[in-house]
Amino acid sequence: MLTQLTIFLYIVIFLYGIVIGSFLNVLIFRIPKKENIVQSSHCMNCGRKLGWRDMVPVFSYIILRGRCRQCGARISIQYPLIEALNGVLYVVVFMAGGFTFSSVLYCLMTSALIVIAVIDERTYQIPVSQNLFLGLLGIIMTVYDFRHILSHIIGAVIVSLFLYGLYYFSSGKAIGGGDIKLMAYAGLLLGAKNIIFAFILACILGSVIHTIRMKVSKRNNLLALGPYLSAGIFIAALWGSRFWTWYLGMMGIY
Repeated sequence: MLTQLTIFLYIVIFLYGIVIGSFLNVLIFRIPKKENIVQSSHCMNCGRKLGWRDMVPVFSYIILRGRCRQCGARISIQYPLIEALNGVLYVVVFMAGGFTFSSVLYCLMTSALIVIAVIDERTYQIPVSQNLFLGLLGIIMTVYDFRHILSHIIGAVIVSLFLYGLYYFSSGKAIGGGDIKLMAYAGLLLGAKNIIFAFILACILGSVIHTIRMKVSKRNNLLALGPYLSAGIFIAALWGSRFWTWYLGMMGIY
């Protein structure tokens, strides 16, 4: 049962998440254009520098009814959606994993995965900076969970090596280099069993969802794998251990 303190902490986590989500929008818009991510924000239409009242995550969009205060141009719905999504997922992470250091790392991982998923969906490229950030989180997790260091090391190669084989024998046509690095760094973070689970989930999600999208929208068959890998990694990070406990128990191994 949720106590008042727990509810208060979840509210704080959500608010913190939407603030980080505001920065994620900056990364999503500016990284593909190779723009400076620390310069002040401005209206995409009139160029007016935005004040603090225009940049309160989620709430400014609602108050301004999705329009620029100066010129009245429509503001992309992506802004509040990414902010709210990041806040909600932060709460989900802590609800699933408790108030632990691992949950903090998984929240940071979640933010990086959101950026990767959106940019890869739009450009078919995974940002190097976000992959490196996941690698840093993987190193921190490996040190923190040192007694399972072998699992983390194996996790870094067990899926990525398979993907590299696909990349090599297809001359880069079957898989992208960014996907290989993503699974290597995420594997270091999650460990061997969970990165395998993440990859299996990603394959299932990608094959089902992308097939439906092609039929509905008449899109070409070019697949951005990053969003599905990101979803698989997120789910495996939170519930992978429970899945393996259930699966191995069902198989009679436990």
